[in-house]
Amino acid sequence: MKKLTVRQLALDAMLSAMCAVLAYVSLTFGNVRLSFESFPVLAGALLFGPVDGMLVGGVGTLLYQLLGYGLTATTLLWVLPYVAGGALTGWYARKGAFSLTRRQTLMIVMGNELLITALNTFAIYVDSRVYGYYYPGIILGVLALRLGMCVLRGLAYAAALPPLLRALRKGYRKTA
Repeated sequence: MKKLTVRQLALDAMLSAMCAVLAYVSLTFGNVRLSFESFPVLAGALLFGPVDGMLVGGVGTLLYQLLGYGLTATTLLWVLPYVAGGALTGWYARKGAFSLTRRQTLMIVMGNELLITALNTFAIYVDSRVYGYYYPGIILGVLALRLGMCVLRGLAYAAALPPLLRALRKGYRKTA
């Protein structure tokens, strides 16, 4: 494994801060939350690999959870989807030598969004059981909407990430 540089850690810190801010400025429609916090997680993972993806997802989402809700019995369940998504995406990017085609980028981004949606749905279920607000509609009633938003987010990310990553890599190399 390659050693983390100060510049790389600084970029991870900025992406983590973006993750927390994007989670905070999410839109909530009743029981459904539209958030773009996974975008910086994907960027970190696709730039540097699984460790950075997990760091960005873990630190950014943990900051949001602690600042927004405090430490609860289910805090780590809400952080887990972004850590897992960062690990999976980073592993795939490393496997492809960080040179993915548009199709590969689309597939890993869609896989990441589906994973995050599935794990967040599980977190909603556990949280609702632990804190006593469970009813079947909380999961099944909005599942189609959550999956639709997942697919739309994945398509948007797959379109936006390649040019952004090219620019970030170019800027990262210039300052090296």
